[in-house]
Amino acid sequence: MKLDARLTLFVTLVSTFMVCLVVGDLVGGKLTAIELFGHEWVFSVGQLAFPVTFILTDILNEFYGRRVVRRVTFLAFAMVGLTFLLVYAAGAMPWWSVTRTADWTGVTEHDFDVVFTQATRIQLSSMVAFLLANLVDISVFFVLKRATGDRMLWLRATGSTAVSQLIDTIVISALVWGTKLSFDQYVTVVLASYAVKLAAAVLITPLLYLLHGIIEHAFQVPPAAPEP
Repeated sequence: MKLDARLTLFVTLVSTFMVCLVVGDLVGGKLTAIELFGHEWVFSVGQLAFPVTFILTDILNEFYGRRVVRRVTFLAFAMVGLTFLLVYAAGAMPWWSVTRTADWTGVTEHDFDVVFTQATRIQLSSMVAFLLANLVDISVFFVLKRATGDRMLWLRATGSTAVSQLIDTIVISALVWGTKLSFDQYVTVVLASYAVKLAAAVLITPLLYLLHGIIEHAFQVPPAAPEP
């Protein structure tokens, strides 16, 4: 079977979206910080992968419509769940006795647990936050697309991301760090993470237009008509 341009593009976009979502969850337990305006801003390194998901959610919404991107959202939710099950199953399997000897230089049980098993809470929290935020993103994008038609792509892309990622940041930060941080630290993490996401949404706008143009003109795939 030969895939046409629209289906080939769809498979590529969805697979890239899934990889960024899963990898963002897996590395999300690491916190980093930057000094800016005399203040230390703390955020998860998982934020590095999520700007790509912002672009792809908007592109899928733009070219394939609200119903399709909702299906992709539920599929992505299921794939994060599958990742959790596979990691959980791997962690539950017994360790080879040699790995517990003093001269073992490979991955130890403690190393594995710190990197993967302790990420379970992040993965479950991310599933909840992602599903809620992405459905909001899709709805806001849809409302703005109906209002603007094919004009003002920047408005519906940035506007939907600004609303959905505020919800995502508040929810996942509360679920992951709520019991481990003081309220002031929690607020700092939320503000810093949201600022990173919002800045990324603004900065990637030219890339969004570039990708939009490539898809529409090089691949000859027209944007989906606004749904009723």
